[in-house]
Amino acid sequence: MLSIFDLEAISAARLQDARVLYAARRFDGAYYLAGYSVELALKARICKTLNWADFPVTNKEFERFRSFKVHDLEVLLKLSGLESVIKDKQLAEWGTVKAWQPEVRYRRVGFSDEIATTAMLDAVLSLMGEL
Repeated sequence: MLSIFDLEAISAARLQDARVLYAARRFDGAYYLAGYSVELALKARICKTLNWADFPVTNKEFERFRSFKVHDLEVLLKLSGLESVIKDKQLAEWGTVKAWQPEVRYRRVGFSDEIATTAMLDAVLSLMGEL
């Protein structure tokens, strides 16, 4: 199990990694890690919403919580209890971020250019204040 503190720390670290990669013009990795940071932040928010101390990580831990074993940001947003807040206040930013999927790590080199990655990072940074 990962604690809320750990989820938030990992989320912040992945966002910082994304910013470092962006500065080095490594846009694919920056895009991927920016989306991953949102996934982790949403999982931390789910824990807070449900008054959980930890989020399941292993298959064994997920046995009773299969519906939470997802990477789909749209599903995680619903589970977080913040869907109406995010969509009311930051619909454009959410529209950019929700396109992320963990499978982007398998896309060809150069799939994300500077413009797309800038939009992603800007949207993620804006959303993090609500998450």
